[in-house]
Amino acid sequence: MATRWNLTIDCTQPAKLARFWALALGYAEKPPPAGFGSWEEWFTHHDVPEEEWDEGAYLSDPDGVGPDLSFLQVPESKVVKNRLHLDVQVGGGRSTPWEVRWPRVVAAVERLTAAGATVIRQDDLQGRPDHVVMADPEGNEFCLV
Repeated sequence: MATRWNLTIDCTQPAKLARFWALALGYAEKPPPAGFGSWEEWFTHHDVPEEEWDEGAYLSDPDGVGPDLSFLQVPESKVVKNRLHLDVQVGGGRSTPWEVRWPRVVAAVERLTAAGATVIRQDDLQGRPDHVVMADPEGNEFCLV
């Protein structure tokens, strides 16, 4: 059995970045833990000071397949290139025919730039576009494939 894992992203604006990644991945706000009607109720139960309630945001895959995502507030901004990045397979991945995949990638680039992402570059493979390297609103790199 594989070990379940989650991804935590350090950021300066957790709620804003969580909204972006919910759009990018089709994720939803993670429901509060079992037995609690809201995150505020969970925070109160665990004596989390109210001034810390906005220091994190949490997403989950609505289908329960992908890992949960946590966005935790840190005081510093991102300063160097990521050593780990996501390949977001909006086009279906390279096993999908290019003629089907590439228009999906282009549509996702438009949708995500409208949501605050920036295009870093488009990379070609064998003379035609293959994937787009982008940055989320806080500068974290990812690829659309």
